[in-house]
Amino acid sequence: MTGKTYDSAADAVADIGRGATIAVGGFGLCGIPDALIEAIAGTDADELEVFSNNCGVDGYGLGILLAAGRIRRVTASYVGENKEFARQYLAGELEVELTPQGTLAERLRAGGTGIPAFFTPAGVGSPIADGGMPWRYNADGSVSIESPPKETRAFGNKRYVLEEAINADFALVHAEIGDTAGNLVFDKTAMNFNPLAAMAGKITIAQVEKLVEPGEIDPAQVHLPGVFVQRVVHTGPQDKRIEKRTVSSGVRA
Repeated sequence: MTGKTYDSAADAVADIGRGATIAVGGFGLCGIPDALIEAIAGTDADELEVFSNNCGVDGYGLGILLAAGRIRRVTASYVGENKEFARQYLAGELEVELTPQGTLAERLRAGGTGIPAFFTPAGVGSPIADGGMPWRYNADGSVSIESPPKETRAFGNKRYVLEEAINADFALVHAEIGDTAGNLVFDKTAMNFNPLAAMAGKITIAQVEKLVEPGEIDPAQVHLPGVFVQRVVHTGPQDKRIEKRTVSSGVRA
């Protein structure tokens, strides 16, 4: 370790322990911090609480920690590509808070900017605001924990629901380029949730494909300043996965 840079992903995540809360960047399989997730899988950390747009797929990304039974609770927006996620949730093995995608993004951003809560129209008139969404089931299929009702308020002639910010013990993100001071550049759609997750973490760990020295990144091109990043590890080019491959037969009618 030198300053913010760590020699390996394993070193960078070594102090993530039992019960830690973790914000994880990426969208689907795009821009996910896969090397950091795999490094956590090599530790004894369990009972983790994760904030992420989705929970990987079976056998990759957060799906690795999920299959190993390391995750206790997930706050997410979309979980449709992970069969093990659905199994654990319906079997009462996993607590799940589903939230609108834009609300999740703003909760992370708010946590990073010191805003404790905000009002949004998303979810008003639904179980998101009224409560009653199953967070955890019992093994027999009955509901063990359900979401509580949230405060709503009228502004003008429209109602809004109060959503609380997210702050996590750690944040894991993936960037295309990072410098040793923690300034990051993300590649296209890998921008999704990575800067927001990074802002919400008390200790943010960035895996970068290319590591450079301070000053080598044009300040105007920095997507996330190093003030939000505490640890940087060079992991090299990322293997680009396709979440759901769809191909044609090549035969025209």
